[in-house]
Amino acid sequence: MSLSDSHTEKIVALLEKEFHLQNVELSLREIERLLILVPSDSARILAAQIPTDANSYALALKAIAESRFDDARLRLEEAKKEKEVELARIYLAYGRTEKFAGHYSDAVQWYQRALNFSPEDPDILNETAVALHLVAKYAEAESLLKQSLLITEKSFGPEQPDAATSLNNLAALYHDQGEYAKAESLFNRSLMIREKALGSDHIDVAQSLNNLAVLYQAQGEYDKAEPLFNRSLMIREKALGSNHPDVAQSLNNLATLYRDKGEYDMAEPLYNRSLSIREKVLGLEHPEVGGSFNNLATFYHTQGKYAQAESLFKRTQTILEKSLGPEHPDVATSLNNLGVNYFVQGKYPEAEALYDRALRISEKALGLEHPDVATSLNNLARLYYAQGKYAEAEPLYQQSLVILEKTLGPEHRNVAAILNNLAELYYVQGKYNKAEPLYRRSLVIGEKALGPEHPDLVYILNNLAALYHAQGKYSEAEPFIKRALIITEKALGPEHPVVAMSLSNLAAVYHAQGKYAEAEPLYKRSLAILEKALGPTHPDLASTITNIAGLYHDQSKLAKAEPLYKRALTINEKALGPEHPEVAASLSNLASVYRAQGKYTEAELLYKRALRIGEKTPGPENPQVARYVNGMAELYRAMGKYEEAEPLYMRALTIREKALGSEHPDVAWSLNGLAELYRAQGKYTKAESLYQRALTIREKALGSEHPDVATSLENYAALLKNMKREAEAAKMEAQAETIRNKFAAKTQ
Repeated sequence: MSLSDSHTEKIVALLEKEFHLQNVELSLREIERLLILVPSDSARILAAQIPTDANSYALALKAIAESRFDDARLRLEEAKKEKEVELARIYLAYGRTEKFAGHYSDAVQWYQRALNFSPEDPDILNETAVALHLVAKYAEAESLLKQSLLITEKSFGPEQPDAATSLNNLAALYHDQGEYAKAESLFNRSLMIREKALGSDHIDVAQSLNNLAVLYQAQGEYDKAEPLFNRSLMIREKALGSNHPDVAQSLNNLATLYRDKGEYDMAEPLYNRSLSIREKVLGLEHPEVGGSFNNLATFYHTQGKYAQAESLFKRTQTILEKSLGPEHPDVATSLNNLGVNYFVQGKYPEAEALYDRALRISEKALGLEHPDVATSLNNLARLYYAQGKYAEAEPLYQQSLVILEKTLGPEHRNVAAILNNLAELYYVQGKYNKAEPLYRRSLVIGEKALGPEHPDLVYILNNLAALYHAQGKYSEAEPFIKRALIITEKALGPEHPVVAMSLSNLAAVYHAQGKYAEAEPLYKRSLAILEKALGPTHPDLASTITNIAGLYHDQSKLAKAEPLYKRALTINEKALGPEHPEVAASLSNLASVYRAQGKYTEAELLYKRALRIGEKTPGPENPQVARYVNGMAELYRAMGKYEEAEPLYMRALTIREKALGSEHPDVAWSLNGLAELYRAQGKYTKAESLYQRALTIREKALGSEHPDVATSLENYAALLKNMKREAEAAKMEAQAETIRNKFAAKTQ
């Protein structure tokens, strides 16, 4: 070999090495680009080509792409020492590592360090903003996204695809803050840029269509959302093939839209197809597979198929803990969802343990003032509320409200939801003056944030109507329910389960006014809708069936009421299990019919079983338990077993006073029952003080013209007759008659 040949070979070798290094660098840049959002399948495929003897930074990217975050951190520490890659890229990789690991606060710090090196890099500005968005630092995120957009537009022009990315991220930020008009404008602008620059069938166009559809869905504009979801799906299937993860996402979103519309037959096959794609392409333990299981579980939960939902929620949790780690925020979300599934089944200890763990994860990963923390606090509060632990529930609702008002602003839809829940807490305690302004503020916020015809307003409208119903203000309650009914029929169609809820509530208002002929067809229509939409064994049916039975019961049509109460009991036992609180309520209802029929033995057995269930769940001091105790007391009074009745009346009274306060209308019911017992025993002095107290409570809580006030006056008058105080009795009877006549005139 000549000297010349040797020199040539060295040059060739150096060029090959340089070419190799350039190719590696190009691959690393491409992996960096693919790791902007998530450790994608494309990033993993490319990362697999990185050789084991590559530099530490390359091996760190490989580890990030494969979700090996501890290894990624070690490699990045080595990369800092090797100094082969600029620090900005290393810090950016650190930020991605922590973001994907769910350590969002740590991610923000690394992104900000990267930004210090490259303060005008639009990509770093965007990624830092996204991380700030995740920790609910919306104002800081907005500032960076606007800065990124300005730089991109100045450097490349306003119609460059990178500008569309900034617009899209900014729109997503506004979406989460409930600023839907701002978000819509930016999503549309992003869509137009992408269509013009990339063509109408580009996958980035599909993403813009999907985002816009999600926005419309959130606003209840399902007719606008559906064609966009469908177009996005078609683009992705054409561009990526029918088995791509992005296609699975489109299928999932379309399924969720159908679920929200109550079109369950259309939703389920889409959920299943989405799951099948993800399992096939991503593997059985990928986080997106966990997401599919979660969506399918939520779908079954909505239909009352709690056992099926539970199995899938647990599988979701297992996958997410294994793939993301036990302290990832997504794990907290799965814990909350499983907790809700336990909650509706009356499995309160199991639910509480999950809610507590979810709260700890969210506080650690996201900070104490993140909206996800507020969600966990709200769930815990609802759990305590269901158990009658009102004093424990109230501060949690208030803490949740403070967080949401601070992070999302005082007029966000989520603030409206918490106000509604807090109002409900006051309502059930008979604190109507505290509940009403909260319900009304919730409604105003909801109307402003969502528009006056959004389906979510229906729950607030129905609750406000229930508040007036409880106070006997039926003329005020009725228009709220009718408005709710119009909204749901227009938005969701006349056969959606939410329509059934409003029909049932309207029927209840007519029922309370004695308008039985008007109430019955509404109850029956509600039942028909639920049977068609949810099937004949869904627990929501039991509530409407119970309402129809109660209608017959109040008309003394006991033979018609009894089989309906039995059907409701059967549904609840099958759907919820034999120890659920709703089963106890059904047992108590059936017992009341047996008591009215004089079937005292049968009634006693049912009351005792209801009481045993209630003492276990929700607990011996819950107001619902007071109902069963009071029912048994009424039974023993009817049987003439006064000595057995008295301690039960006293126990019911004690429970209600402790749980609800001494001036709640339910306390008046206990006082009235105990007074009736004393009157039957001839203990007139004891009876009189109780009648007086019950009358005072009702006048204060319900107003002087409420029908229950008339009942108190009539009972008190009967006692006064027993005591030969005829003049006083006549005066009270006249007052009661006036109330009844006024009430009858109002309800004509």
